[in-house]
Amino acid sequence: MSEHSAPPPPARILVVDDDPTVAEVVTGYLGRSGFAVEHAADGPDALLRAGERRPDLVVLDLMLPGLDGLEVCRRLRETGPVPVIMLTARSDEEDRITGLEVGADDYVTKPFSPRELVLRVESVLRRSRGTGPAALRTVLRDADLTVDPVTRRATRAGRELPLTLREFDLLAYFLEHSGTVHTREELMKRVWGWDFGDLSTVTVHVRRLRAKIEEDPARPRLIRTVWGVGYRFEPEGDGTDGGAA
Repeated sequence: MSEHSAPPPPARILVVDDDPTVAEVVTGYLGRSGFAVEHAADGPDALLRAGERRPDLVVLDLMLPGLDGLEVCRRLRETGPVPVIMLTARSDEEDRITGLEVGADDYVTKPFSPRELVLRVESVLRRSRGTGPAALRTVLRDADLTVDPVTRRATRAGRELPLTLREFDLLAYFLEHSGTVHTREELMKRVWGWDFGDLSTVTVHVRRLRAKIEEDPARPRLIRTVWGVGYRFEPEGDGTDGGAA
């Protein structure tokens, strides 16, 4: 036997897009970047392929024949966690937010740079595998919340929380820096790993996370809004300044 362990197999990426040109470009760039790439041209085929062998990440077009990308994302989430990067030709902010609301971890708006997409795929995969530069190895506890970055499991009062990749990273970051105020720009950089981006992404994920950990998401006591600044995780807060936003 060799003294060195075999390298891990390449991450499996499922690209779901009905545009042959876009699909060819995306699969080509991802393949040349070392990923094992599979293509599905519509929603039903994507769900079938994902059911046969779960991918490590899905690049999912929003506009698909049959089942649209939003419904495909919902159904993927029903079967277990899988990182999703959504592609959309729409520039309307409401469509992007809807994609994030159903559980997409990131999105890229067409037309896009294939290199940018590859970088986003690499970033999401690093975080999903807990191998990012700021990856934690210590179990975090605050109030009745427990977050284990190694197993990527989060519980509240012993009950496992169904968090997406970004929701988990956001909660872990809040617990690690409990009591500190963070701007949306800072959260975008520290949790998403990007120096630029649509800050509504942060807002949506905070709202989704509140819905899963707060007793009353409309009156949050754990993830507090500091008006004009950003957010603070404060489990023992007294409720004086933290409305939902």
